[in-house]
Amino acid sequence: MDLLDTLTAKGLRGEVPTREEALAVLATTDDELLDVVAAAGKVRRRWFGRRVKLNYLVNLKSGLCPEDCNYCSQRLGSKAEILKYTWLKPDQAAEAARAGVAGGAKRVCLVASGRGPTDRDIDRVTDTMAAIQEADPEVEICVCLGLLSDNQAERLKAAGADAYNHNLNTSEKTYGDITTTHTYADRVDTVKKAHGAGLSACSGLIAGMGESDEDLVDVVFALRELGSDSVPVNFLIPFEGTPLAKEWNLTPQRCLRILAMVRFVNPDTEVRIAGGREVHLRSMQPLGLHLANSIFLGDYLTSEGQAGQTDLDMIKDAGFEVEGAGEATLPRHRADVAAASSAASACGSGGGCGPCGGHAHAPASEDTPASAAEDTDASDGELRSDLVKVRLRGAGTELAPNA
Repeated sequence: MDLLDTLTAKGLRGEVPTREEALAVLATTDDELLDVVAAAGKVRRRWFGRRVKLNYLVNLKSGLCPEDCNYCSQRLGSKAEILKYTWLKPDQAAEAARAGVAGGAKRVCLVASGRGPTDRDIDRVTDTMAAIQEADPEVEICVCLGLLSDNQAERLKAAGADAYNHNLNTSEKTYGDITTTHTYADRVDTVKKAHGAGLSACSGLIAGMGESDEDLVDVVFALRELGSDSVPVNFLIPFEGTPLAKEWNLTPQRCLRILAMVRFVNPDTEVRIAGGREVHLRSMQPLGLHLANSIFLGDYLTSEGQAGQTDLDMIKDAGFEVEGAGEATLPRHRADVAAASSAASACGSGGGCGPCGGHAHAPASEDTPASAAEDTDASDGELRSDLVKVRLRGAGTELAPNA
């Protein structure tokens, strides 16, 4: 296929496709799917070899968020029966993080629901980071707390944070349809401020909210232009009790095409399969590893993932290897850019601001019945709530985490 030959050649050179070429990837047929995966897989291996970076989520504060994001189980007015608790103590969060690191996670992602932290909350997180780094000085820490006030990003950076997560989620054109309590511009500004403070920008999207192909391409190109070092690709899990509870419109094939498009547009960027991996890719998860070079290990924020050992077995069986703590994730030229940005921040430029988004939609448990894996046509209105298992273990509970 001329399209795939062109995209592969561009990706191997680190060049970005045109919007038309990106749209064409999403328009390919199921008969062409393996060719698409093979082409994008060549680009993935060019820049990242066969390494898979493992990330581990710790939900520091769950539920009770004042924001109205329609996709989120923690939103204002959500009736989803998720865990609700206030801030974990630093030792509790550090204990949860140790489980992920012991399972092979290179990065720990510290997340808290809410519009944004107070200065006291920043103190809590810096104390938590200190506790985590005392146990493992090499672990990367990404923080996701919501909209930051002046100097809060700098404080996180000074305390040892490596990255800040704030997803754009969807295109600017459709953003007002999913959230009214903040704007798309707020999120763009957040990513820029995180970079300005010297933090690596972790920013991605949520697919499956009823968006068009054009919306997906718009947000992916926006992320590229903003210089996101890590692009989490979330696949919506429509929790009962949220406004998007009936949005079951993704298939494994659709998810793979989206991942391939993201890889072609971001050939040398960390692409992470995030929330919704087990539910929507299901038995085709190993093919996703040929497109993305990063995943979350074990459970997510408000819902359960498959067992951590199952993730590790999948990586090994697919012919990949877990990326070590001493290995650089980004290619050298991208790492140099990130280092230059960090050095510039030391001169006093930039501010900080950056909420999370997207990870609240987590996959179902490994013990989901086989019958639940069958595709359901979204037009029949059937709710597939049996695929969503609320997290009742790990952080915020007395049960051991799934890592």
